[in-house]
Amino acid sequence: MELGFYTFADVMPSPLTGETISPAQRLRDLIEEIELADQVGLDVFGVGEHHRPGYAVSTPAVVLAAAAERTKKIRLTSAVTVLSSDDPVRVFQNFATLDLLSGGRAEIMAGRGSFIESFPLFGYDLDDYDELFTEKLDLLLRIRESERVTWSGQHRPTLDNLGVYPRPIQNPLPVWIAVGGTPASVQRAGLLGLPLAIAIIGGEPARFAPLARLYRQAAQHAGHDPSTLPISINSHGYIADTSQAARDEHALYYMEMMNMLGRERGWGKMIRNQYDAASSLHGALLVGSPEEVTEKILFQHKIFGHQRLLMQTSVGALPHNKVMHAIELFGTKVAPVVRRETATTSIVAEQSL
Repeated sequence: MELGFYTFADVMPSPLTGETISPAQRLRDLIEEIELADQVGLDVFGVGEHHRPGYAVSTPAVVLAAAAERTKKIRLTSAVTVLSSDDPVRVFQNFATLDLLSGGRAEIMAGRGSFIESFPLFGYDLDDYDELFTEKLDLLLRIRESERVTWSGQHRPTLDNLGVYPRPIQNPLPVWIAVGGTPASVQRAGLLGLPLAIAIIGGEPARFAPLARLYRQAAQHAGHDPSTLPISINSHGYIADTSQAARDEHALYYMEMMNMLGRERGWGKMIRNQYDAASSLHGALLVGSPEEVTEKILFQHKIFGHQRLLMQTSVGALPHNKVMHAIELFGTKVAPVVRRETATTSIVAEQSL
């Protein structure tokens, strides 16, 4: 299994001091985090896109290009690119450039986004929410397939046998579809034969199992081999030396962030016993000691049979030194066991076919 982290580079006030890290410092910290993830042997690091004051990254490809110069092996992906409000030509060019700079390590994780600020910012109507994503994904895949493109749609000027450059090292440039639980989006990824990333940030992970089944069924129906199409589970999590330390260090920052979002969206306030329940084996949070987080990842692997796990650790104002320690523990303590155990599981599954 591939293992890694993703982040939105939060720049929110500390619930302890009230101070807010500067975007400049947050970005410098982020590059150090990606560099450490590479050094401890993790497989993937994702950087997401937001267009609001609580986050430092609106252009993931720029940040990932900086990280490419400080890393050697780790794959660099958006998490996500809000394709609905972006131009697929520029998205492809940006990530093709990243692919060239990184020696073939770039990926695009395309999604519709969890916030809506980018739509009015770039002149799009939210009434076209679904149509925008469908149309722009079609164009992105056309560009990926051929350097000269003829295409027409409703939300972007026509392309008439025009070339899109540069071309990436990887052919094709990996494009994942990121979903938050919408069955139609899952089915679309399967029908197109694209890798799927499922974000699980609440509830019991087992409830998302039907989405994985739907994805594989849709892929098979469209003539794709489901065994060749990876699934990523993207979850919130945190690792410390002991389970109690992990919960105590993470809970305050996590609850502050979730309650801030909850005030916007009308969610009930999260309290500590709810956080602790979410941190249990059957909960959505991958929080605990290295041994406990390993157990949770392997427990979820039995549910999904997924090929990738990405953890979002740097939520809210969680201090940089704690994030760095979590990355170190993930790479040195959790990853070796998870890889060994999931490799054994895969071999047994293949032999039973």
